[in-house]
Amino acid sequence: MIGKFSVDAKSGQARAGTLTTRRGDIQTPVFMPVGTKATVKSMLPEELKDLGAQIVLGNTYHLHLRPGEKTIKSLGGLHKFMNW
Repeated sequence: MIGKFSVDAKSGQARAGTLTTRRGDIQTPVFMPVGTKATVKSMLPEELKDLGAQIVLGNTYHLHLRPGEKTIKSLGGLHKFMNW
């Protein structure tokens, strides 16, 4: 299933849950580092994984400008391009 969110626990208005994606499940709340141009500044992918990051936010507008969708696709997609 793509894009499913299930609530696992509640406390007042806060909630914890699981976001299900094609790439796997993400536990929320989640630390989501930003890789504006497909890289998180000053950190290696291994360091992000060691910190427990389950997801990296990529800015698709910047990636559209450079290197472009065709380049990213030719290199195996965004996950491979980012080494994530």
